[in-house]
Amino acid sequence: MSVRAPLEVLSKLKELGVEVSVKLKDGTEYRGVVEEIDVAMNLILGKAVQVSEDGNPLVNYGRIFIRGSNIVYIAVQGSKLLV
Repeated sequence: MSVRAPLEVLSKLKELGVEVSVKLKDGTEYRGVVEEIDVAMNLILGKAVQVSEDGNPLVNYGRIFIRGSNIVYIAVQGSKLLV
C-alpha cells in the first residue's frame, strides 16, 4: 500500500466523481461530489446535501463552498476505496 498526499486523493475523487461525506468543526455534515479543490483544502461540493447525525437528509443545497479550515474530515462513501 502506498502513502498518498491528501490533495492527490481528493483530486482523484474529483476525477472519479465519487460521493464523499464532509464533517465540519461545528458538527455539520454534508454529502456530495467534489467539484473543485485547492491547496488550502477549500472545496466546492456538488449535489450537496446536509445530513442529520443519523444520516437522514435535511437540506438539499445543490452546490456549496466549504472552507478547508472548517473541515474535520472527508470520508469516501460506499465500499470502493481508491488504490
